[in-house]
Amino acid sequence: MSYIDGFVIAVPTANKQKFIDHANLGDSVFMELGATRILECWGDNVPDGNVTDFRKAVQAGDDETVVFSWIEWPDKQTRDAAFARMKEWMEHPERADPRMDPARNPMPFDGKRLIFGGFEPIVELGSKP
Repeated sequence: MSYIDGFVIAVPTANKQKFIDHANLGDSVFMELGATRILECWGDNVPDGNVTDFRKAVQAGDDETVVFSWIEWPDKQTRDAAFARMKEWMEHPERADPRMDPARNPMPFDGKRLIFGGFEPIVELGSKP
């Protein structure tokens, strides 16, 4: 069964195109490492909640837009192998893929407020595109 990595990010609204450019470059690495599908979704209807919500989760300011993203992998084994490769790059930057170099592809958002997690699908309805 597939495996999903999910992300929620607060991106300065003025950086929308920078985010798109950053994602197009960086996401291509995940595809080459075995991801089957990646979606980067720009917040369009992200309401404020009474107790919690996406905006509060990433401490989004009035000048920021919430981005909801996910990477679909064919299985957890493929995902874990990709993450092991990326960990190796962090430990040995000289071996890293240049698309993942922060100097060449800087994050157009505050990475400290990015939240993410890995998820095992338990219900799936419909067909895959």
